[in-house]
Amino acid sequence: EAGIGFFFAQTFHPSMRHAAPVRKELAVRTAFNLLGPLTNPAGATRQIVGVPRPELTELMARALLMLGSKRAWVVHGADGIDEITTTGYTKISECCDGTVNTFYLHPADVGLPKAAPQALVGGDAHENARIAEHVLAGERGPARDIVLLNAGAALFIAGAAPSVEHGIAMGSRAIDRGDARRTLDHMIAISTAEEFAPGATA
Repeated sequence: EAGIGFFFAQTFHPSMRHAAPVRKELAVRTAFNLLGPLTNPAGATRQIVGVPRPELTELMARALLMLGSKRAWVVHGADGIDEITTTGYTKISECCDGTVNTFYLHPADVGLPKAAPQALVGGDAHENARIAEHVLAGERGPARDIVLLNAGAALFIAGAAPSVEHGIAMGSRAIDRGDARRTLDHMIAISTAEEFAPGATA
C-alpha cells in the first residue's frame, strides 16, 4: 500500500527469537547476521545485501544465486560498513545471469564527492532520526550523498533505473519534491494503524 516496508526477522521467522539472547550475550557477529538476507520473507529476487567482512561478498552472492536471485549486489565498504560507502571504495560482488562478478565502486564513479568518515558518524536513535529528517527535508551534505548512492544503486538493481547515476537523480528528485517524506509518512501511518498494531487480528 505504501510501496515500502520493514520486515522484522523475528516476526516472520519465530525460531530466530530463541537465538536473540545468545547473540546479544556473545556480542559478536555470527552466522545469523548472514542468514537474515538469505531468508527474506518477501522472496526478493533483486536486492542489495551488506556483509561485515570483504571476503564474504562472493560467498553471499553465490548463495543468493543458488536461491534464485535474478540480480543482486553484495557490498562491503572499505571503511567497514555493510553498505555502499562514500568514504572510499566499496567491494561489490554482483550475481546476474547465472554468474558472480566482483568489482569496486568509488563515489566519484557516479558523480558524488568523497566523504570524510567522521561526517557519516551517527548516534543514538534520536540522533539518527534527526539526521534522517534533515535528509528528507532536502538538506545537502554527506548524509544525503550516501542515502542517494544506496538508493540509486537499489533502483538500478530493481530495474527501475538504467544506471546507478540515473537512480541517484531519481532519488534526488524524490527528496526535493517531498515524495520520499510523504512515502515514509504513509508507511508510518499504515504501520501504526489499529488493525496493524502488535497483537491485532484480521
